Amino acid sequence: MDMLKISIVLFTIFNLFISKVSFAQRQYSIEHMYQNGYVFPTNEFVRGKNAEKELTNAFQTISIKFSQQSYGKNLWEQIYNYPHWGIGLSVYDFYNPEEIGNPIALYGFFSAPFKRWYRLSFNYEIGFGAAFNWRHFDPITNSYNTAIGAGKSFYIDAGLMLQYKLSKHFDVEAGFSLTHFSNGALKKPNFGLNTVAPKISIKYNFDERHDFIKHKIPEFQPEKEWIISTFIGGTNVIFDSVNVDIQEKYEGVTFPVVGITTTLNWHIRRKSKIGIGMAFNYNGSVNAQVAVDNNELEIKDDFFTDKIQISIFPSYEFVVNRFSLILQPAFYLYRKKFENQSPVFHQRIGLKYHFTKDFFVGITLRDYAFHVSDFVEWNIGYSIKWK
Repeated sequence: MDMLKISIVLFTIFNLFISKVSFAQRQYSIEHMYQNGYVFPTNEFVRGKNAEKELTNAFQTISIKFSQQSYGKNLWEQIYNYPHWGIGLSVYDFYNPEEIGNPIALYGFFSAPFKRWYRLSFNYEIGFGAAFNWRHFDPITNSYNTAIGAGKSFYIDAGLMLQYKLSKHFDVEAGFSLTHFSNGALKKPNFGLNTVAPKISIKYNFDERHDFIKHKIPEFQPEKEWIISTFIGGTNVIFDSVNVDIQEKYEGVTFPVVGITTTLNWHIRRKSKIGIGMAFNYNGSVNAQVAVDNNELEIKDDFFTDKIQISIFPSYEFVVNRFSLILQPAFYLYRKKFENQSPVFHQRIGLKYHFTKDFFVGITLRDYAFHVSDFVEWNIGYSIKWK
């Protein structure tokens, strides 16, 4: 299905919502968005080492997004300048469907203004979700695609935009966004895809706009916070030198990753926490060795201590009610030296959700070089707070 047909389908859905659905007093909206942009040359596949022998440096996408506008029912909505949030569906075209496919992303997003004027606002938006329908790597039928190793991937998006109120029901938006696709090294090869693109959209609000509710905002009380969490994950390793069936070889071996993270935070503003932390983990893929038995890969035993890694990091949390976006540039403080190791400097980006005041769950992507995934941490933790 080409992008014109997809656009017609999504636009038809858009118009059906406008004409058939009533959302009185609920402040819901539907949005139709188009992007045409650039693919960063972060791996050999997009730099031209593919079946077409051409750069993969452009893409387009069409999206439909369904959202709810806040009006200050809760105090935190006023503090964040009355954001809106919802779910989105995007269909991508990288102009190489034979090797990449036409991936579809399904995601949640949060958008809030830096600044509001009478009809205009300057907004930021972040989105997290999953993408599927990839034509992923296959050693026989799709051997060049080292960017995407599995049929599903994580989707991360961040952007800026201007939003203008055309009428009681219609808005237009224009801006740009950065997007990252990766499966978090759960299946290799997985060098990922990274894009940037301008975007333009039209949004229909089902209900007429309401006045924002104004609360008396209490004085913010800074506090300290000690966090401890445990995580589990896995990372896939391909052993190119072994002599086994090619499908078995590129299936690879998935090794466990487990660890503990502790962070001391200062909640300096309502929306921001800064801190410093350490991560202690066992990474089963470090210096991993395998043997071949009956055309199957078997993991060789190794010293437990060889796989211990300790890292330190400054931490920043952007807090939105019960959710937090976490950014942590990190450095390995201790690990045994081996050949072909990942860099000492690496990055941690994550989300967490407090399901009670003190307990939370989260997901953290650990990567390096700002675009290569190392592994994904699935974590659960506890926080202790004091003034």
